[in-house]
Amino acid sequence: MKFNELINADKPVLVDFYATWCGPCKTQAPMLEELAGKVGDAAKIIKVDIDKNPQAANQYQVRSVPTLMVFKKGKVLWRQSGVVPANQLQKVLMQYA
Repeated sequence: MKFNELINADKPVLVDFYATWCGPCKTQAPMLEELAGKVGDAAKIIKVDIDKNPQAANQYQVRSVPTLMVFKKGKVLWRQSGVVPANQLQKVLMQYA
């Protein structure tokens, strides 16, 4: 599935823009796995490697990683750079679910 199809979903989609060389991204990864277990089908979580998908990173002006964004029906509803704890992300996602 293409990125644009994924972010146009009716459910909130949390996108983690990351890079394999990024230390904080490695810290964020297990938090996202924990979050996926908590939110189940209420939201989707996808990871986008900025080195493999520079167009998406440029389109959304991702300047630092990790950058987390919540999309719904193609619109950015929330955005934050840096590591965000799973419980905080869950609150954000449930606002839009």
